[in-house]
Amino acid sequence: MSLRDIHTPVLLERCIELLAPAIAHDGAVAVDGTLGMGGHAEALLQRFPGLHVIGLDRDHDALRIAGERLAPFADRLTLVHTVYDGIAEAIAGAGVRTVDGILFDLGVSSLQLDEASRGFAYAQDAPLDMRMDQSSGTTAADILATYGEGDMRRIFERYGEEKLAGRYARAILAARAQTPIVRSGQLVDILQAATPAALKQAGHPAKRVFQALRIEVNRELAVLETAIPAAMSTLRVGGRIVVMSYQSLEDRLVKRELQDASASTAPAGLPVELAEHAPRFRLLVRGAETASEEEIARNPRAAPVRLRAAERLREAS
Repeated sequence: MSLRDIHTPVLLERCIELLAPAIAHDGAVAVDGTLGMGGHAEALLQRFPGLHVIGLDRDHDALRIAGERLAPFADRLTLVHTVYDGIAEAIAGAGVRTVDGILFDLGVSSLQLDEASRGFAYAQDAPLDMRMDQSSGTTAADILATYGEGDMRRIFERYGEEKLAGRYARAILAARAQTPIVRSGQLVDILQAATPAALKQAGHPAKRVFQALRIEVNRELAVLETAIPAAMSTLRVGGRIVVMSYQSLEDRLVKRELQDASASTAPAGLPVELAEHAPRFRLLVRGAETASEEEIARNPRAAPVRLRAAERLREAS
């Protein structure tokens, strides 16, 4: 099967529609901050012949696959191996001062989910890795082997919003005292056994724990908290940013950053808003947009997506 058959970009047409007013001119530059297998980048390069795309990804495999897919556009493409909070440095390294459009498609990629050996999917037994960049960093197995009960409970509660966080943390510590937990199948069995029978019909008990481990391994929220304002600072006036999130913690952070940037900073009661207090951005969508039922039927991975977007109105004071 080709990449186009196995990888369906989420909300593709809506992303193009939102970015188009900023990137449809010759010499425009857009950043795909989460390149993955290059589906969104390919569509942008096809639709806008005057566009140059800077594609970022921390995953070496993703960069290799996207590079092959996007080879016909090599003269309008710059690939950078970096975590997306390095966006400003990546743009500067490409010899660009400001950009016209930025796209973030957050979370774990189709490539990472579908490759069982990466350990992201609780439905497949595999080594507990979960690193988006397999060349460095702590694995999920390392966390399960070294974190104390308090730290493990904290990440399950904070990043997985798991109500049984304490119960699961204690079960993991008891199990690892007998044998190291190094495979996803082992962890699923531990969580299944620790889940009260009355709650086993309320969704798979591993879903939120695996999400929490993935976020901790890859520092996803810490990276995102730095990446969004860094990205917004690189946009020219009239430039646009589109962000797709797949879980509530990401979406809340994105919402806060975009709303803060689109609000006036004038003190309450000031009779006239000074130019330096005017909003720096304007929101392009009301709230967060979701995928249609038709798209979800074609691509179930679009079901949790929440899209937000904004346009830069002025330079920073």
